[in-house]
Amino acid sequence: MDTHGQTGGTGTAPTVHAERLERLAEVAVKVGLGLRPGQELVITAPLETVPLVRAITEQAYRAGASLVTTFYSDDAATLARFAHAPEEAFDTAAGWLYAGMAEAYRNGAARLAVAGDDPSLLAGQDTARVSRANRARSKAYVPALELIANFATNWTIVSAATTPWARTVFPDLPEEAAVARLWDAIFAASRVDGPDPIAAWDAHNAALHARMGALNAHRFAALRFTGPGTDLTVGLADDHEWCGGASVSRNGITCNANIPTEEVFTTPHKDRVDGVVTSTKPLSYQGTLIDGITVRFEGGRIVEAEARTGGDVLAKVLETDEGARRLGEVALVPASSAISASGLLFYNTLYDENAASHIALGQAYSKCFINGGADFSEDDLAARGANRSLIHIDWMIGSAEIDVDGLTAEGRAIPVMRAGEWID
Repeated sequence: MDTHGQTGGTGTAPTVHAERLERLAEVAVKVGLGLRPGQELVITAPLETVPLVRAITEQAYRAGASLVTTFYSDDAATLARFAHAPEEAFDTAAGWLYAGMAEAYRNGAARLAVAGDDPSLLAGQDTARVSRANRARSKAYVPALELIANFATNWTIVSAATTPWARTVFPDLPEEAAVARLWDAIFAASRVDGPDPIAAWDAHNAALHARMGALNAHRFAALRFTGPGTDLTVGLADDHEWCGGASVSRNGITCNANIPTEEVFTTPHKDRVDGVVTSTKPLSYQGTLIDGITVRFEGGRIVEAEARTGGDVLAKVLETDEGARRLGEVALVPASSAISASGLLFYNTLYDENAASHIALGQAYSKCFINGGADFSEDDLAARGANRSLIHIDWMIGSAEIDVDGLTAEGRAIPVMRAGEWID
């Protein structure tokens, strides 16, 4: 559905929507990717997001891209697989495609993903089939994922409003109004509503860099999260560094990996996480909503896990590999962030993780080490506590009821957040 001609639920004129769509595309290319002249760009996107993809493609060529290649996903085709494919098909993935993407990234291509998937697309499908398909895809995706996770190239994720996603976020609104409201929320969170989005992102990145600098100065050994249903100590990897906002990828290009972003994040030690933690927002994972998650860690590993809904899917996720039960990221986000202040539950990790502090199961980011981990081999990273896995799944554990303390190597607790807000 072409959203250029929609009238927003708040009286937004079609021309204003088109202007904001162009500004979002410009932010994606200039702030998200920092695309360089002569660089190729690989885009992945849902079929319904064509208008934004076309705007991004135009901006990329204006910035000097040598070639833009887009791969579209189609919900109807995905459901057709689950309805009609033979049983053995769910252990198959397009390894050739992901190998090609990995080759493109190794050769210097930038990567952009447009998010807008139906949060409940696979909710009614057989969970064993969903798990098998996800596992096959995760294995096939490893060559590309490792390059992305290690920031071998510049990459970013942006979002576009789609009808099924909008229906989920605004179930009480007519379809057209729901899509328009979701676009309004995306534009606001992505900082494209003001007169100079690029300057707005420069200021925001500066604030995130100041926050991460303060955390790096402390050199905490661990973080402790306490609140309703949560008493969790997350040991931090040896030689870890906090990251946030714009950063330099290994190809020397400055990019913002997430548009929007409100987090500062680092790498936990895979063997030093202990205690109980309860999710504060639902996790939308591969078309299934997992809510009311409670897990217990011992020695870095999840030893007990349950969820109010989607527990069978969570169990399958944890069976992906050994690293799936351990943490690859911990991130701090104030409860008063712009996305949290919207009062919306987006059912989309890109947005919901930026409304609350969160942790991620699975693969660690090698960039969250001193000097960006540039001189560390896989063995070096493992020795410092970095986790390895086929997955990287963020879920939210922060709220206005959660306190965070930084623990020094001597065990002294220093307040970092109280009631979800930074202690300055």
